[in-house]
Amino acid sequence: MLRGAGVLMHISSLPGKFGIGTFGKEAYKFADFIKKAGMKYWQILPLGHTGFGDSPYQCFNVFAGNPYFIDFDILEESGLLKDIEYKNEDYGQNSEKVDYGKIYNSKYKVLKIAYENYKVDKPYEIELQFLQFKKKNSFWLEEYSLYMALKLHFDVGNWYNWDNDIKSRKPEAIIKYKTKLKDEIEYWSFIQYLFFSQWFELKKYVEVLGIEIIGDIPIYVAEDSVDTWSAPENFRLDKRTLEPTVVAGCPPDAFSDTGQLWGNLIYDWNLMKKTGYKWWISRIRESLKLYDVVRIDHFRGFESYWAIPYGNGTAVNGSWEKGPGIELFNAIKAELGDVNVIAEDLGNLTDEVRDFLKQTGFPGMKILQFAFDGSNDNCYLPHKYSPKCVAYTGSHDNDTLLGWCEKTASGNDIKNAKEYLGLNETEGYSWGLIRGVCASVADVSIAQMQDFIGAGNEARMNLPSSMGTNWSWRIKSDRLTDELANKMAGLNYRFER
Repeated sequence: MLRGAGVLMHISSLPGKFGIGTFGKEAYKFADFIKKAGMKYWQILPLGHTGFGDSPYQCFNVFAGNPYFIDFDILEESGLLKDIEYKNEDYGQNSEKVDYGKIYNSKYKVLKIAYENYKVDKPYEIELQFLQFKKKNSFWLEEYSLYMALKLHFDVGNWYNWDNDIKSRKPEAIIKYKTKLKDEIEYWSFIQYLFFSQWFELKKYVEVLGIEIIGDIPIYVAEDSVDTWSAPENFRLDKRTLEPTVVAGCPPDAFSDTGQLWGNLIYDWNLMKKTGYKWWISRIRESLKLYDVVRIDHFRGFESYWAIPYGNGTAVNGSWEKGPGIELFNAIKAELGDVNVIAEDLGNLTDEVRDFLKQTGFPGMKILQFAFDGSNDNCYLPHKYSPKCVAYTGSHDNDTLLGWCEKTASGNDIKNAKEYLGLNETEGYSWGLIRGVCASVADVSIAQMQDFIGAGNEARMNLPSSMGTNWSWRIKSDRLTDELANKMAGLNYRFER
């Protein structure tokens, strides 16, 4: 990665009239804004089809995209919608945050109308593109579309609660439901066609601007997912009941005294090794079509991971177990060549994890908010950085800089930050902290968009181990001013980013 600066803001946080950010004109305007701001990178969160809790780190499939991001104005331009069919819906557009309940009810209603319109008119160009899309992506699309159709058939239930014949994928049951749910299956395939068509148009535009998109993939998949239902052998499940034996998380740390109980299934790495890690190779290959650079969340889990006995209420009673290590990434490199990956190497780091990261050659992450405990040997202090890293003011799991200063950080942390960076009220603490990563030797410096506009704790994207208000922050379009872009550009120019 070339020396440069970037901004972290997910698609869901874009402004717009549909209650959640989309791939429409506001996304293009934001790309223009960060170009003017001198940014070389736009980092987003996972684009996957989110499930219960709306977390982009808990998706129904590792390949499918989130239907919420499909823009209806674009569908009207292509003839799939009339304005009366979508403009009067209640998307929660009057709320300052995403109202996922309203989004769920309104978005799918309109997407169904678009599909029905397609079936009636069958525009030749769209029909041809749809057929080509299905053929090219059949290796994941067929299972995904069947899964989503089955979820609706079984009242949106987890596959563990489906009838036994289809839960265990009896061949006769697969045939029965493919016939019975044929139209619903086609609908979900069509929705994915719309998602990818709009995403790749936006990505092409961003590339022309000279901006690279840093995408994000979770290390694990959701329990309620196509991936676990269609290939349960890839995971550590009881062969008789198909229930997990262990689930993923991380031990107690700075975020939580009881650790983080994610509940994701853990891979059967022995089986994956026997298959030549084909599943992971396919996942990385497809991710690199979506993004220019892939950030892999919880990267240390490839060296060793925290396994928690299934049924535990917290992550306290887990234990460390060995992952595939460098062998996995040697297999990926042998198949795909050098890949652009950022390793999220945060958390409990051991010498083994550090050695593993060196072996991969991938840049790791530095989080400025972790730097000010008073130790001059803290690896998150900017003077400790090496060029081959990505320096963040904070990730999506951190508070905003203003929220950190006012609420989250200890008084001692604030005192140390002021002394180390020369923070002052004239410049503004948020801008002083951004300067800290921007002035460093790190090849890439990134700050959340919330930090550039000086948003407080109310704009925090995610509070780990909590539910209810996460993933809902949105920026107002009037905050993306020329004055702000010029200020950001000035900082990037000063530090040769």
